[in-house]
Amino acid sequence: MAIRLENVGIAVRDLEATIAFFTDLGLTVVGRDTVSGEWTDTAVGLDGNHARIAMLQTPDGYGRLELFEYIHPQAIESGPTRPNDIGMHRVAFSVDNIEEALVVAARHGCHPLRGVATYEDLYKLTYLRGPSGIIVMLAEKLQKD
Repeated sequence: MAIRLENVGIAVRDLEATIAFFTDLGLTVVGRDTVSGEWTDTAVGLDGNHARIAMLQTPDGYGRLELFEYIHPQAIESGPTRPNDIGMHRVAFSVDNIEEALVVAARHGCHPLRGVATYEDLYKLTYLRGPSGIIVMLAEKLQKD
């Protein structure tokens, strides 16, 4: 059986603000839609499912995020996850320049949870809290191929 990762889906509080954050980091919007109807109720498992969605893609064409802003049923606010909470942990991106990426994130009010760390001599890494409380990891490879 062949398998590949299609995308990571994230429910967000403000679709436009979340799109702005991720597109500023370098992703592109490859599709937008408003979905509802029996097929979405069946696929998602929610009666009356109605959402605005956007599909974003990394520049290399492999990584995709599907963002959902629920119209119905009403989105349920939850506390921000922490790195050690069980469940969806974070979305991670490789960047060419972590300092530049952090300047972009700061324009959206998003800052590292603690700071930038260096893993051995291989990567600079940081976690930041993005829109809707999403934990985003940024990693800059130090040793270029």
